[in-house]
Amino acid sequence: MYNVLLVDDERIILDGISRMVDWSSLQTELMGTARNGVEAFEIIQRQAPDIIISDIRMPGMDGLELVARVHEAYPHIRFVLLSGFGEFDYASRAMQYGVKHYLLKPTNEGKIGEALKEIVAELEQETSKESFVRNMKAELEKVMPHVKEQFLKEFVTNKTYGKVDWDYFRSLFKLDFDYQIRLLLFQLEEGFEFELLFAIKNIAQEILVSPLLSTTIGNHVLILLEESDHIDQLHERIYHIRDTFQSYYKRDVTIALSEPSHITLARTLYRQCLHLLNYRFYLGEGSLITRKDTEGSQEASPKELGWDEERLNMSVRSGHREEAEAALRAFIGGLKEAQLDIDVTKSYVIQQFVSLVRQCAPEEMNHYFTQIPLIVEMNTLQSIQTFMENVVITMTERFYGLNKVKHSAIVQKVIDVITSQLGNSELSLNWVAHEMLYMNADYLGKLFKKETGEKFSNYVMKARINRATELIAEDADIKIFELAERLGFGDNPQYFSQVFKKYRGSTPSEYMKSTDTSAF
Repeated sequence: MYNVLLVDDERIILDGISRMVDWSSLQTELMGTARNGVEAFEIIQRQAPDIIISDIRMPGMDGLELVARVHEAYPHIRFVLLSGFGEFDYASRAMQYGVKHYLLKPTNEGKIGEALKEIVAELEQETSKESFVRNMKAELEKVMPHVKEQFLKEFVTNKTYGKVDWDYFRSLFKLDFDYQIRLLLFQLEEGFEFELLFAIKNIAQEILVSPLLSTTIGNHVLILLEESDHIDQLHERIYHIRDTFQSYYKRDVTIALSEPSHITLARTLYRQCLHLLNYRFYLGEGSLITRKDTEGSQEASPKELGWDEERLNMSVRSGHREEAEAALRAFIGGLKEAQLDIDVTKSYVIQQFVSLVRQCAPEEMNHYFTQIPLIVEMNTLQSIQTFMENVVITMTERFYGLNKVKHSAIVQKVIDVITSQLGNSELSLNWVAHEMLYMNADYLGKLFKKETGEKFSNYVMKARINRATELIAEDADIKIFELAERLGFGDNPQYFSQVFKKYRGSTPSEYMKSTDTSAF
């Protein structure tokens, strides 16, 4: 029902119209009457009717003045004006206020009814239109977050998008920013689950200060942030997101944070984040990776790695677990420092692994070869190191047991003499045979090679060079001549350097510079 206010200064007209019109059949209800414009406006301020039927000529405030004031304060209220024959031109001035219905006095219920029907139809049409617009806005508000997510996904992956597109979508979505931004990319580890991606996104939106846009792309969550001067605080919040997610879901998430740039370069920043995530292979799952973390990486050639695979092989074959573990740590440390292409790094690992395995018996060799695909599938250097540690320890203990049985007491005595006499410049096969064991040197040499697989001189040199690398690790400032003296090269550091380069691929000085011995 629409409320109607009837205004006329003649009581007989008020009573007549009130009684003769069937208000309810016209979907209306007479809410009251007024004798002039002043009285009517007071009622309007209190109750705000939908329709007003008013005479034009009234004392105090006439109908035209009432129309003007109501139109200014309540423009939605509709009017039906009653006028005498000579007042029609005067009443037509009300058209500027949208008044469409004029009835000449005296009128009847039929004409008033027709006018009310037209106004009610207009009001219902407007109500329907407003309801439609409200519903559309409500639906749009529901889908808008999803539309914005799709927009961000397209904007960072579609190479055809640029400034013109950004200006369009910025206006369409009423995105009130046009400045430096950063992208934050989360990668869920150990499998892909939609609900966990949404969990990361929700946690991030709660912890971060006003993230601008967010979306999911594959097994990643992407968040667009306004650039902040407080980068340390941003890092703390990111770690808070990671730790909160890990505590609830017991899963790691690795995060890449882009450099700041303008929103129109978001695609470049997205590719930067994807590139940064590759470094989780070296930095580990669950890391926060920025460009600063990768500035030291370079595409090193195989020669620059400076790795001798025989060092680890010899330690394992001799059954010395501590030496084998130290050699493996040095190998992994060299890979981590070089930060080669991941496939290149894995090829080095596989090469070392195969070299180790070839020392085993055929049945063991076949077993280990079936594990090569595992190396290929590993996501981090840490997981590769753990795998190799298990292999090295198992093989070293196996060789240790074999060596205890295989080595005769004589050969074991020779090995013990070598270990204790590495600094003796007189150490030689003849010296050990004649001075220590009182045996034939030729026979002892053949026996030693048969049981160890190494010539005596080669075994001694490898032992001395291995000891040299240990001394360098213990004291990075040790002098070359000191090493030569302590390892049986006497006062000939140049010869020591030549031998060192033969076994390590670099001189002692180059080895000291290229190897971070303090880290392992």
